[in-house]
Amino acid sequence: MDTIIQYALIVLALGLISLIVIKLMKKDFHIEANKLIGYLGGKDNIINAECNMSRFKVILKDITLVDKDAIERLGAKGIVEIDNQLKIIFGSNAKLLKKYIDEII
Repeated sequence: MDTIIQYALIVLALGLISLIVIKLMKKDFHIEANKLIGYLGGKDNIINAECNMSRFKVILKDITLVDKDAIERLGAKGIVEIDNQLKIIFGSNAKLLKKYIDEII
């Protein structure tokens, strides 16, 4: 009986440690969304933002305010510029970033 309790405590401790490690490894998307807005020239520069699968599409007032290098350092796998819009490939994080950006702008 004591052995079962010891095993249960070990399993519980390992599960708790695993949850802590996973939480520490997750990105804070609120911070990432704020950074992205800044790299796009600020929230006043954003006319519209959409998300389609892995792509984040944003229409801007002034495309020259964008810091593309910083956006790539943020995790973008690619950026396509067409007139005053950007299509940024973020992979599976695109929808989550869009959600937090909508809350901010």
